[in-house]
Amino acid sequence: MAKRIKTHRKHGGNKQYETALRELQIELVKVQRHVIKHGHKVLIIFEGRDAAGKDGTIKRIVEHLSPRETRVVALSKPSDRDDTSWYFQRYVTHLPAAREVVLFNRSWYNRAGVERVMEFCTDGEYQRFMEDVLPFEHMLIGSGIQILKYYLDIGKKEQKGRLRDRRHDPLKQWKTSSIDEVAVKHWDDYTEARDQMLARTSSPLSPWIAVRADDKQLAHLNVIRDLLSRLACPQTDRHQAVPDLNVVFPYDEARAGLLAK
Repeated sequence: MAKRIKTHRKHGGNKQYETALRELQIELVKVQRHVIKHGHKVLIIFEGRDAAGKDGTIKRIVEHLSPRETRVVALSKPSDRDDTSWYFQRYVTHLPAAREVVLFNRSWYNRAGVERVMEFCTDGEYQRFMEDVLPFEHMLIGSGIQILKYYLDIGKKEQKGRLRDRRHDPLKQWKTSSIDEVAVKHWDDYTEARDQMLARTSSPLSPWIAVRADDKQLAHLNVIRDLLSRLACPQTDRHQAVPDLNVVFPYDEARAGLLAK
């Protein structure tokens, strides 16, 4: 059995990290073969604070998966038509068909996060979303789609540093936006919106899984371990599918205090 390796960037564990990541990615390939063989439909949602590492985490997950059966969806600003359509409508066309794994880099939960904080939606639209989202997800689950929801969280100091790096790194400037500029300013507002979202939209059928992502490498490894534990596959090395519960854990009121304030 492969030994599970813990790493931490402050201790220079790059080689250990790459070794552990490769082992976990091999297990992900096994899972995808199982998904394809049995015609499963898998939807993985990634939400989180600005600069929390959603892009990097998704990149490590899909790096060696089949591009035919794997899609990453990162929708841009809603169009005028989108604004006059049923809120969930533009997301429905991107849902997985049989044999597919689809990863949403932000999702319909935009309404509970950035739209709420930046007042891009009315209070009535927000409340309607909060009432509708679980029945919508439960309907999808009833149709055979497995939904996994991850919220990546980082501390305020870490966010400031990552946003500063984005501005000064010419290879990361495509990530910068006007929303980034006020992310730290609205820290408390985003915290309140996050807490409301997690508390009101986590259910036994579609629970939120919280990720403490100040350490990017630990977040990558443990999100994949958690995925392996939730995507049933007889060929998976179960020793690899054991996440560190100090990093990745199912959201509940008792653990809400572990998230950044």
